[in-house]
Amino acid sequence: MKTLTILGSTGSIGRQTLDVVSHAEGRLKIHALVAEKSVQLMEEQARLYRPEVVVMMEETAARELRGRLRDLPIRVDQGMEGIINSVIAQQVDTVVTALSGRVGLEPTLAAIDAGKTIALANKETLVAGGDLVMSSARKVNCKILPVDSEHSAIFQCLEESSETIEKIILTASGGPFFGWNKEKLATVTLEKALCHPNWDMGAKITIDSSTMMNKGLEVIEAHYLFNMEYDGIEVLIHPQSVIHSMVEYHDGSVLAQLGRPDMRLPIQYALSYPTRWKNPFERLNLRGKTLTFHEPDLDAFPALALAYHVGRRGGTLPAVMNAANEIAVSAFLHEQVSYLGIQEIVEKVCSEHHVLDNMDLGSILDADTWARRRAEELISIFQDHKFDI
Repeated sequence: MKTLTILGSTGSIGRQTLDVVSHAEGRLKIHALVAEKSVQLMEEQARLYRPEVVVMMEETAARELRGRLRDLPIRVDQGMEGIINSVIAQQVDTVVTALSGRVGLEPTLAAIDAGKTIALANKETLVAGGDLVMSSARKVNCKILPVDSEHSAIFQCLEESSETIEKIILTASGGPFFGWNKEKLATVTLEKALCHPNWDMGAKITIDSSTMMNKGLEVIEAHYLFNMEYDGIEVLIHPQSVIHSMVEYHDGSVLAQLGRPDMRLPIQYALSYPTRWKNPFERLNLRGKTLTFHEPDLDAFPALALAYHVGRRGGTLPAVMNAANEIAVSAFLHEQVSYLGIQEIVEKVCSEHHVLDNMDLGSILDADTWARRRAEELISIFQDHKFDI
């Protein structure tokens, strides 16, 4: 039996992780559930899965939850200290990092230092602090198992050492606006952007998918997870979302991983690794399927090109891009900026940043804080206007 702490249990990945736990036939046990502020859903999860600990990031949410769970022997903690305690607990084997955004970096580092296996669903952790995270993992021989469908696919296709790989091919659905030009993208509404054609995801990642920033973040994540230079990471648009990614070897052989667009599959593989568990989930049916592939349109979706540039430059710049994007997407979700304004804000913040190399956690957090503040300033000044960049 493996004992889990799930960071972000009330989010999309967290809920699907708990569904995997429900079908694991007693092979998975919950030590702790962590969320930001969704008190009602956390109460429901706590009553169903009976963890030893639940942690709410917000103090008022923790206080309310304590009252709701006073009839159960479940400890309710609060804030970053509570989160870190939940991941380093002696009985925990695996930490599922499904918190949205940079906030997952510190508990992931704490879990690595404590020797836990990481089931990584929070790509922003590697984007913001990839060098630090991977060097910390190497020091303690920590396993980092990818949960993103694309990176799980690559992981499953790796037969041999990375030296035998020619390139990694990340597939992208293209989101709801595949084939649109910039003029048409200027008409995008929040409602349209939240309608992904294939995947059921949280709001932030759905918007990132539509702008292709999500794929850009995944390129940076792949660079760190698989020790692959950026010239060896290719992105192809694959609207059917059947092939989740591919690996091309030096001899020309290409291995691909296929499956339904169901995040429970890569989640379960990360939790069952190195074995595979039977489950009742719907199977892939290829009868009558046509699979197509296209080059990404970097003019209409410049976020992907920006991510390649930022990843190659490295230092604190990836943390800045990620932070600015989080603020810009949040502003779009609150209808404070236009859809195209997201990219303009991120590009502007990145262009103003003085990049630092040889970072530690403090410099990463400082760069993150600066980028958030600068993005918020730009949003307040230039709401729904184009920047002169």
